[in-house]
Amino acid sequence: MPNKTAIVTDNAPKPAGPYSQGIVANGFLYTAGFGPQDPATGEIADDVAGQTAQVLANVAAVLAEHGATLDDVVKSTVHLEHSDRDFPAFNEEYAKHFSQPYPVRTTVQSHLANILVEIDVVAVLPTAE
Repeated sequence: MPNKTAIVTDNAPKPAGPYSQGIVANGFLYTAGFGPQDPATGEIADDVAGQTAQVLANVAAVLAEHGATLDDVVKSTVHLEHSDRDFPAFNEEYAKHFSQPYPVRTTVQSHLANILVEIDVVAVLPTAE
């Protein structure tokens, strides 16, 4: 059985099904795909930039539970409801949250449940030097 640990935090939206917010395994942290719900209020921004900012705040909250930040992210997968319309605004907001070298990224258009963006990431856990 693989050595894996689930991450649970009130600082990110609770799972809506049988999945973990994040899993730590073999020096990596894998997050679930997060949408733009504010975990405290349930509110969702109307635009893709606002939704992207909240999604990345949700992802960052899960990373923080194990001492990681968005700077530790090596891979992201992004789902956009309207990639042709929203990609420029999404990309501009996304770039504000990462620094070089940027994570590798796959961006696809997906039918999402009343949201504009969903993101999951893989991060390398920081190690003590």
